[in-house]
Amino acid sequence: MAWLKDPEGEGHPKIGLTYILLRKLNRSLMSTWFRELDIVDNENMPHEGGIMFVAWHPSGLIDPVLLHASLPGKLSILAKHTLFNLPILGRLFSAAGALPIYRAVDSDDPEKTKKNNAIMLENVGNEISKGGRLLLFPEGRTHSESNVHRAKTGAARIMLMALRNAELNGYVKPNLIPVGLHYSNSQKFRERGAVILERPMQLPEIPPLVEDQEQQILLDKEWVVTVTESIESELKRASLSKTSWEERRLIWLARSVVHAERAIQSGEKIQRPSFSESVIGARRMRAGWEYYNANNPEKIGPLVVKSKEHFAELESIEATPYDVAAKPEKPSLFGYIGAIVSWFWVASWMLGLVTWSAILGNVPPYQANYLTMWQMKKRGVSESIHSTLKIGSAMIMFPIWWIFVSLAVTVIFLATESPVYILLNKHWLLALFTKINPVVLFFILLIWWPTSGRLHMKLYSRLVRNWRNLKRWKNWRRNELHWHDLQIRQREIGSLLIKLGDGLILPGDEDWSEPFTGDDDYQNVKSRV
Repeated sequence: MAWLKDPEGEGHPKIGLTYILLRKLNRSLMSTWFRELDIVDNENMPHEGGIMFVAWHPSGLIDPVLLHASLPGKLSILAKHTLFNLPILGRLFSAAGALPIYRAVDSDDPEKTKKNNAIMLENVGNEISKGGRLLLFPEGRTHSESNVHRAKTGAARIMLMALRNAELNGYVKPNLIPVGLHYSNSQKFRERGAVILERPMQLPEIPPLVEDQEQQILLDKEWVVTVTESIESELKRASLSKTSWEERRLIWLARSVVHAERAIQSGEKIQRPSFSESVIGARRMRAGWEYYNANNPEKIGPLVVKSKEHFAELESIEATPYDVAAKPEKPSLFGYIGAIVSWFWVASWMLGLVTWSAILGNVPPYQANYLTMWQMKKRGVSESIHSTLKIGSAMIMFPIWWIFVSLAVTVIFLATESPVYILLNKHWLLALFTKINPVVLFFILLIWWPTSGRLHMKLYSRLVRNWRNLKRWKNWRRNELHWHDLQIRQREIGSLLIKLGDGLILPGDEDWSEPFTGDDDYQNVKSRV
């Protein structure tokens, strides 16, 4: 994973050491949480001026932590003020550049809340106008739905202040950039994620300043409402928003079928695309899907029914479109044995090289985290914040444990009465370990525990992939499964989808034109006929 570089030169806020260290921690957490992570379309980032990033909020604390790790420059994040009251986490939020937003539902004094927010929004707007960067979730809350919720006006109000202040003071015009967040499953460990940086939004001209205060309020309100609607539309487009997870799942499965069929037709080896490539493919599929639903639903209706039946059958045998497309004509015994050997080879490395230290340094806090989550589930805590609780508790439990175990091992190695110390001194080479400075050894160990954990996770990811491959080979050798019929049906579906798609100008095509701000992709899809 290559993280984006911070902007350099004048006009960009200075990044302090505390911020850098916390961002390193977040990057380490995200590199561990996701087995694959991509940042796409970073060329859309403007080199000058302030930026407000807006994103949807489907996964609790995962979303701000991921974006804090991914987006370059010093990033401020608005978070509900109650989070700043949490022990330790509250201090971490402040050090990471988070700013409190006061919600009426969290306060007994609505007027005070309104006043505090007005002051905070004005200050943030001024900072953006001077080159600052802000991350905002316009929905105002996290959720587990597949579609973007109604956006609140806060983002547009801040942007209006920033644009007006930049215009009055001759600063570079700030930009508003939607961000697409995509997860294979954000609530599960070692899944895949992608951050898509969209192009800056085209905003209407800001209202002129007039002497009549009431007229000014009306002009500003009209602008804010218009921009808020555009933000909501852009977030729906950037996040591939759909009304249900089932529809979203169908689009992604159909994308997988198209990817496999194109490889077969071109004579190329069928390979799994990266997650970012899958996101781009899903965007094309969604645009075509929505176009036909709006303009010619009868043309795609029977294909949708056939696709649903096919995917349901695959689910019943625990197979994927990739399994069907990649199946050899005659799965050999040697291939099956090779999959078994490959799994055992990775397992032997995982259980030998770094596991002893990974277990000591990471299993106790991991189990403590697991027990905490188990208790939360028993209490009926919403699934949408499970990842928030996992990450939040991990940020506390793991560092505390690393400090404790580093101290304990240092004492065990260097205390003269320790059995380990006595044992090491029985050999001249091992005795060198007892000569290490205690402070140096402590910090070496402090770095080693998370390092060994990451190495272990990489081996674990390979082990999981090899296990899935082993199951795939086992499935392929089951004669009672009608693989030939499945392949014929899938190729038929894939060919029809490709034919329909090739008849349209879709996102990613050379002659594709990006829609105007506020329009969805399907509104810019055109027929080639």
